[in-house]
Amino acid sequence: MSSHAIEIAQGERFEFGKNWGRFLAVLDDERITRAEESLKAMLEVEDLEGRSFLDIGSGSGLFSLAARRLGARVHSFDFDPHSVACALELRRRYFPGDDRWRIEEGSALDAAYVQSLGEFDVVYSWGVLHHTGDMWKALDNARLPVADGGKLFVAIYNDQGSRSSRWKWVKRTYNDLPRFLRPPFALVTIAPQELKALTRSLVTLKVGEYVRTWTEYDKNRGMSRWRDIIDWVGGYPYEVAKPEEIFDFYRERGFGLTKMKCGGVGLGCNEFVFVKNRPR
Repeated sequence: MSSHAIEIAQGERFEFGKNWGRFLAVLDDERITRAEESLKAMLEVEDLEGRSFLDIGSGSGLFSLAARRLGARVHSFDFDPHSVACALELRRRYFPGDDRWRIEEGSALDAAYVQSLGEFDVVYSWGVLHHTGDMWKALDNARLPVADGGKLFVAIYNDQGSRSSRWKWVKRTYNDLPRFLRPPFALVTIAPQELKALTRSLVTLKVGEYVRTWTEYDKNRGMSRWRDIIDWVGGYPYEVAKPEEIFDFYRERGFGLTKMKCGGVGLGCNEFVFVKNRPR
């Protein structure tokens, strides 16, 4: 068995790839366009023509696809073979036989592997490195393939102290459960917050806004809400960091912050775009 399969069997890792495989069934051009707009906004570009893009932990392959459609030469890798299969399926659908989009299995914790990939203008890892089991090592490895003057775009779960600790227990419990109990466990887990949101919408006569949190959720990053809920409840290993910890970590390694989204994310991801300083 592979190390990935062993961790799954031992309840130490969520099957992100299988979850994203189901998401491909509802993927459409509108969702892909929204993913493209998300990249353009955070990277502050209109396109990625003539640039190279490394997707660390490519998941569904959606953002690799978005980068390729924006003109980048793309390299995608993921630890989960099912995620690799997702990216391969998207390449088959949208860029069959394309030699400018390479996809393979690999680990963000393998520094030698990551460094062997060469240098990239953009290194992207959204909501991935905190699931590796050794987040700070993964964050350190993510900087290795960034070219001088290149950008590093990472998103990491926000540290909310005891709340984060409770969610770590929830995530571990989800993965310890028999498979048939996992979906109902996820529903029970999110029910209190959904009930509060629904009640608030009824009191304020804004039921339509609550309904849109489900029907229009994918306008954010192109992901469906249910797929994100399963990813969230089951997402283990699970680590967190305060925004200033990420900022200081990369500043000490020669990176300057150019853009971030940190306000009001709660337990969600803080987003950071860093630029690797050119040697003087």
